[in-house]
Amino acid sequence: MGCASSIHISDRVVYHSGKESEDSHSPQQTNTTQHQGNPASGIPLKAPNCKTTLTEVQFGPMKLFKDPLQVLLVFAKEDSQSNGFCWACEKANFRCSIARTPEAALECFLEKHHDLVIIDHRHSRHFDAEALCRPDREEASVMPLINAGFNRRYVENANMMACYNELLQLEHGEVRAQFKLRASNAIFTALEQSQEAIEITSEDQIIQYVNPAYESIMGYQQGELIGKEIIEVPKSEKNKPDLLETINSCIRKGKEWQGIYYAKKKNGDSIQQNVKITPVIGQGGKIRHYVSINRPLNDNNKSDKSSERVQAESQTDMQSSKHKDRRKGSLDVRSTTSRGSDGSSQRRHSSMARIHSMTIEAPITKVINIINAAQESSPMPVAEALDRVLEILRTTELYSPQLGTKDEDPHTNDLVGGLMTDGLRRLSGNEYIFSTKQPHHLPSHLITPLSLNDIPPRIALTMENEDSWDFDVFNLETATMKRPLTYLGLKIFSRFGVCEFLNCPEATLRSWLQVIEANYHSSNSYHNSSHAADVLHATAYFLCKERVKQSLDPIDEVAALIAATVHDVDHPGRTNSFLCNAGSELAILYNDTAVLESHHAALAFQITTKDDKCNIFKNMERNEYRTLRQAIIDMVLATEMTKHFEHVNKFVNSINKPLAALEESGGTEDEESVKSVLTTPENRILVKRMLIKCADISNPCRPLELCIEWAGRISEEYFAQTDEEKRQGLPVVMPVFDRNTCSIPKSQISFIDYFITDMFDAWDAFADLPNLMQHLDNNFKYWKGLDERKLHSLRPPPE
Repeated sequence: MGCASSIHISDRVVYHSGKESEDSHSPQQTNTTQHQGNPASGIPLKAPNCKTTLTEVQFGPMKLFKDPLQVLLVFAKEDSQSNGFCWACEKANFRCSIARTPEAALECFLEKHHDLVIIDHRHSRHFDAEALCRPDREEASVMPLINAGFNRRYVENANMMACYNELLQLEHGEVRAQFKLRASNAIFTALEQSQEAIEITSEDQIIQYVNPAYESIMGYQQGELIGKEIIEVPKSEKNKPDLLETINSCIRKGKEWQGIYYAKKKNGDSIQQNVKITPVIGQGGKIRHYVSINRPLNDNNKSDKSSERVQAESQTDMQSSKHKDRRKGSLDVRSTTSRGSDGSSQRRHSSMARIHSMTIEAPITKVINIINAAQESSPMPVAEALDRVLEILRTTELYSPQLGTKDEDPHTNDLVGGLMTDGLRRLSGNEYIFSTKQPHHLPSHLITPLSLNDIPPRIALTMENEDSWDFDVFNLETATMKRPLTYLGLKIFSRFGVCEFLNCPEATLRSWLQVIEANYHSSNSYHNSSHAADVLHATAYFLCKERVKQSLDPIDEVAALIAATVHDVDHPGRTNSFLCNAGSELAILYNDTAVLESHHAALAFQITTKDDKCNIFKNMERNEYRTLRQAIIDMVLATEMTKHFEHVNKFVNSINKPLAALEESGGTEDEESVKSVLTTPENRILVKRMLIKCADISNPCRPLELCIEWAGRISEEYFAQTDEEKRQGLPVVMPVFDRNTCSIPKSQISFIDYFITDMFDAWDAFADLPNLMQHLDNNFKYWKGLDERKLHSLRPPPE
C-alpha cells in the first residue's frame, strides 16, 4: 500500500496533510503533541459477521473495484472509544486490527498496509503518537511505511454513530482520493506506452500532458510543451480557416469532436491526422480537461474486425497446408479442388481469404483500408463522400507497389531486373541497332483462303479438345508445320462469332490470321506464333468462365481474342531491357517505355488496315471501331511486366475485395450488388487486363509436360540474349541465365514465387479455376524436387 490516512484523537480537531506514496513529493508536516503508553501486543480484530465483498468506485468514465477498507486502531487499552471505532468498522464493512504498542503497530502496518490508521492521543503517559509517525524516525523501517504524519484529529466522542460517521467521511475523502491517485498512476503508465499521440489540456486550453508518442511524432523534446497554451503552438495553414472555431465550438459544449486535422510539427512540416477530442466533465458538471487522441493517417496498424477475421482464417488455412514452402504460405490447392458445389465454394472462400492478406500491398491499398475503416463510424453524408473518394482512387494510376526482392535470390532479382525495368543506359557509343523492319507480306501460296471445313483431318483432330485447359498446342504446332495460330484462330474465332460481330467475311479473317502469324518470328524459341496460339487458347478458356461472362460484353470478348492473337507480333526474342541498353530504333521510337508492347499494338493495326484483304475492321461503325481499338491496345500494353503488380493490386482492391465483402456480409450474393461491381466500365477494363496477363504467363499452370516444354523454350531464349549481350559488350541484365551455369528449376521457382502465385490466387478467386491451381501446385513441387536434388536441367536424368 505504501500510504495511509491517519487521525489522532484529542480534545480538539486538528487536520494533518495526507501521506503520499514513496516515490511522490516530500510530505507536509504539522506540529502536534501525542503521548506514549505501555506496550502491549497487536490484536487483529474482525467482527464475526463482517462481509468482505469488493467495493465499486466510479472514477470518471471508468469503474474501479477495490478491497474492503483496512483500518488499524492504535489504542494502549480498550475503552469505550476504541469499542466505538470497532463497532463503526463492523457497520461500515471495514476490516479492523488493533495494536497496543508502537512496535506492534508498525509490525501490523508493515504486514497489511492499512488504508486508515487511528492513534489514541488522549493520554501522554501511554506512548508518543507523533514519534510513531514522524518521518525522521531513526528506525529505517518507518520511512517506507508511515512517511507523512496525520490527516485529521478527532475530538474524543465515544458515541458509536459519531465514530461511524467519521470513518465514512475518511473513506469518501482522503482514502478514496488516494485510491484514485494510485489508479491514475497505472493509467498514465498506459498513456506513456501508447503508440497513439495523446494530449491533455486544461479547461483553459493549457497543455498539461503529452505522451512520448506525441512528442516523437511532432518532433518536440520531453516536457517542452507542458504549460504552454494551445494558441502558442504553431498551426498548419493547410486547415480550413474556420476549422479551429468549429472544433472549439463543439468541445466547449461538452461534445466530442472527431475529424481530419493538419498539425504543424516543430520543424514546420504539416502532418495530417485523424483527431478525436473528448471533453472531460468534472465536479459540478463543468469541463475540467480536454483529451485529444491523434493518429497520423499513414498508420496501418489498425484494421476492421472483418479483416482480422478473414486474416485469421487465412492463417488457419496456411497452417494446415502441407506445402508451406510454396510461395509466402499459399494454400496447398489439393485441399481446395473439389468440383462439388460445397467444396468449390469452400475453396473459393479460402481464395477470397487469401486476397485480404496478400503481400503485394501498395501505399494506395493502405489509404483505401483507412477510408473503409473510417466509413464504419461515419455519419451517412461522410460515408457517401468517402464512397466518392474511393471511386476516384480506383480510377487513377495510384496502385504501383514498392517492389523489393530477396538479396539472396539472384534468380528473382534477375527476373525483376530483366522483365520489369527498361535496362541500364549505356554511355558508350557501342550500340546494337534493332531496326524497325517492314512488316512481312503473305507469300502467294498462303493467300489461298482456307475454309474452316477444309482444315485437314490430322489438324482438325489435334484441335478436337481446344476448349479444354489440357489442350496440347505443341501437337498443333507439329501438325501445322509451325503455323498453329491461323488454324486455332479460325476455330476459336468461329466459336465466338467474331466474323458476325465485325461484319467481315470469313475469308478476310483467314487472311488476317495468316498475315499476323507471318509476322511472328519462327526462329524465336519462345516468342513465336505457338506462344500466341497458346495465349489465344487461354484467353478463350477464361472467356467461358461464368464470372468473366457476367462482366464482359461481346465487344470485350472480341477485343480480348484479337489482343491475344497480336500481343507479341514481331517480337525479336529479346527483352525491353536489352533493346533499351542496345539503343535500338524501337527503344528510341518509344522513349524506352513499354517498347515491345507499344510496337506489337502499333504494328498489328498497321498490318490490318494497310490491306483491305485482311482488314477485319473495314465494315465497323467508326465509334465502335475506336472503342474496340482502344480496348485492344489497352490489353496488349497490359502485358508489359513493369506494371505487373499495379494491375494485380488494382484488380484485387477494386473487384476481389468488394466481391468478398458481399459474400461475407450476406451469406448469399446479392445479384444486383455483384453486377454493379462486375460491370462498371473501370472494372471491365481491369478484368480484361487481368485476363490477358494471366493468359500470357499461364505456362506454370499448364499440365506438367507442357509446363516443362515452355520452361525450356523461355530459358533458351534468355540464354541466347545473355550470349548476345556478352558478344556485343552490353550489360547482362539477367546474369543467372547463363547456359553454362543456370539452374532452370530455380528460375521457375523464383518466377512462380514472385509473379505467378499471387496473381493466380486473385484470378482463381474471381474466375474459379481449381484445375489450374492444381497444376500450379504440382509443377511447383516438380521444380522444387529437382532443385532439392541440386539438378539444373528440365528433367531428372534417366533411371
